[in-house]
Amino acid sequence: VQLQASGGGLVQAGGSLRLSCTASGSISIGAMDWFRQAPGKRRELVASITAGSSTNYADSVKGRFTISRDNAKKMVYLQMNSLKLEDTANYICAGDVVAMNGVRGDYWGQGTLVTVSS
Repeated sequence: VQLQASGGGLVQAGGSLRLSCTASGSISIGAMDWFRQAPGKRRELVASITAGSSTNYADSVKGRFTISRDNAKKMVYLQMNSLKLEDTANYICAGDVVAMNGVRGDYWGQGTLVTVSS
């Protein structure tokens, strides 16, 4: 199983980006998370989505970010609006995935870099 995040890039403050996470080599995905880590800072849980699509957000992104999923495509998304300088970080998807051999496990991706400029 590989979790591949994409969609990061350079964006001006106030702008938007949509991140995607693909679970290749999997049969299905369960509860999934987006984390972020800025240089010199601890990893932070940004948003979570359960298998039933219930969601939770860090207070710092509530009202600006939206996590969603497409079970058929085995993908998770993070729509980020009204981006701020402090949103600059490497965004990493992680979660509960059933591999092609039927074994369920927790997996982490490499992340995609989001840079917000003034």
